[in-house]
Amino acid sequence: MHRTLVPLLALLLVVPAAASAKPNKHVCGSAAEGSARCHARVVTDAKGNPAITAAPNGYGPADIQSAYSLPSATAGAGRTIAIVDAYDHPYAANDLDTYRSTYGLPACTTATGCFRKVNQSGGTTPPRANGSWAQEISLDLDMASAVCPNCKILLVEANSNAFTDLAAAEDTAARLGGSVISNSYGGAEFSSEGTATYNGHFNHPGIPITVSSGDNGYGVEFPAASQYVTAVGGTSLSRSGAGFSERAWSGAGSGCSAYIAKPTWQKDTGCARRTVADVSAVADPNTGVAVYDSYKYRGAAGWMVFGGTSASAPIVAGAFALGNGTGPSEPYANTGSLHDVTSGSNGSCSVAYLCTAGTGFDGPTGLGTPSGIAAF
Repeated sequence: MHRTLVPLLALLLVVPAAASAKPNKHVCGSAAEGSARCHARVVTDAKGNPAITAAPNGYGPADIQSAYSLPSATAGAGRTIAIVDAYDHPYAANDLDTYRSTYGLPACTTATGCFRKVNQSGGTTPPRANGSWAQEISLDLDMASAVCPNCKILLVEANSNAFTDLAAAEDTAARLGGSVISNSYGGAEFSSEGTATYNGHFNHPGIPITVSSGDNGYGVEFPAASQYVTAVGGTSLSRSGAGFSERAWSGAGSGCSAYIAKPTWQKDTGCARRTVADVSAVADPNTGVAVYDSYKYRGAAGWMVFGGTSASAPIVAGAFALGNGTGPSEPYANTGSLHDVTSGSNGSCSVAYLCTAGTGFDGPTGLGTPSGIAAF
């Protein structure tokens, strides 16, 4: 058991009590080499369609803030969480407003300058819309709001899911003032990933960049493998008495990069190159988060329950925003300010800690999950 609950918001939620199995599926389809898929997973009904409800059914802001001991009500002012995704969500601003107003969070609108949506060049003409990536965008916007309601939000929409377009969007996110940049996507590693054409666009000193580690269990993806980012793994987050408990989520990506050199701040000995992940947060759709989306299923818009490391990446980005962090080495210098997740596995591997959670650093959960913001 860890962490003590704070009072919930006025809205009472039905949240998962344990990681009971719920049918769920990838939101985005598989991607070709050189492209990325989004890492959102949505809980489905008996017919395999997203389980849409009229009211939230999943963890909300108060639950996430309590579970990770976050000072969300008092920190984050003046910070901007930049979110990079592919394609356009035409109703992103409206859906964001629904989420925030439902939970009593401060409004974050285009009119006030709190929310801004641009294309990969920084312009206002959006790329073509895509319903699957729109769901990813809703998840990212909602989790950023849940963790840092006082932050501004910058949504940068790439022209496509090609890494070259996402890389351009990454540079725009940094150029337009992102204090932290969140990326909830990835693809199979490839031999040229470490070059300036790809990896170089994630090198923005002083700006923490989070990347989801993947949703297919043991195995490494790019850009989570980049030495310039904080790779975010995933956990199952369950109520335990008066607080919460966590174990490694079976879907979280992890392992030893095939191409990227080990950064100096990473000291594990079972991988000669970059090890994934660095830290983690809730990602199991069985203990998932509430998200509002109105685009892909316009005939039945409403609340859904999502998971995937697409949820954990913006949660950790929010923690960096609250903590005024500057880069991926900070959690390694403040391990005492993280909750160590010591159980659970995401597969089998020859070096046990790369796929099985245990005391100290491990692949699926990294150094652990936020326990306050001192590590960020």
